[in-house]
Amino acid sequence: MRFGYARVSTQDQSLDLQIDALQQACCDKIFTEKISGARSDRPELEKLLEQLRKGDTLIVYKLDRLGRSTFKLLELTADLEKMGVEFISLRDNIDTSTAIGRAMFRMLAVLAEMEREIIVERTQAGIKAARARGRLGGRPKVPQKDIERALKLYDSREYSVPEIVELTGISKASIYRYLEKRQKHAAK
Repeated sequence: MRFGYARVSTQDQSLDLQIDALQQACCDKIFTEKISGARSDRPELEKLLEQLRKGDTLIVYKLDRLGRSTFKLLELTADLEKMGVEFISLRDNIDTSTAIGRAMFRMLAVLAEMEREIIVERTQAGIKAARARGRLGGRPKVPQKDIERALKLYDSREYSVPEIVELTGISKASIYRYLEKRQKHAAK
């Protein structure tokens, strides 16, 4: 069976061009949605993926209709390959039912992996350079006097935790973490 998937990012955009192209590609069933490609929760794409079986073909108008990130796109197409589902991108001239189409996709996968490794290297170099300048990164530590004030407000039982958050600027999670730390210390 040939499945089509069409997506636009906003409600104002039209799916007509994509739907026409998918119909010309003889799709048996077309799934459409108006939702950002950056979102991981795309209900229609999920429904489509659940219906795919070995021997089926997934057709899109353009690669970016499946997702914005190269990594996510390659992850999805690797899953399709494992399932025995062919993939066609009409505008990008990619068809994994052919040797050239499979080779193109594998080259894209290699480039995406290299891109991820370069990002990791740059990040590590940036962290190392910042540490050399005395910056440790992460969130700044909460001053001890602010912690003590928050705990006193809590102990007074006059303020709720959300009120203490508003008064001190310390997050709710931090307040509970300091309360737990204090309990453990008192138990010793």
